[in-house]
Amino acid sequence: MNIILYLIIGAAAGWLAGQLVRGHGFGLWSDLVVGMLGAILGGFLLSLLGVGTYSLLGNLMMSTAGAVVLLAAMRIFTGPAKR
Repeated sequence: MNIILYLIIGAAAGWLAGQLVRGHGFGLWSDLVVGMLGAILGGFLLSLLGVGTYSLLGNLMMSTAGAVVLLAAMRIFTGPAKR
């Protein structure tokens, strides 16, 4: 059940990360996918550290942070998006 919640929140976090990294996103659909992956990765890494988020806002912040990191990493490896 947590993975489904991470995917839903990750979609919102991906959109938010795309807005925060304005000009560096890869389009709406790619940002959503990156947000979902960032949410899963962020949740996994925080659980390894023994840190948990227990609210919707906490999950959104964790997912957004993971998505911003993944968007930045994608930009490093693929270059800036062309418009």
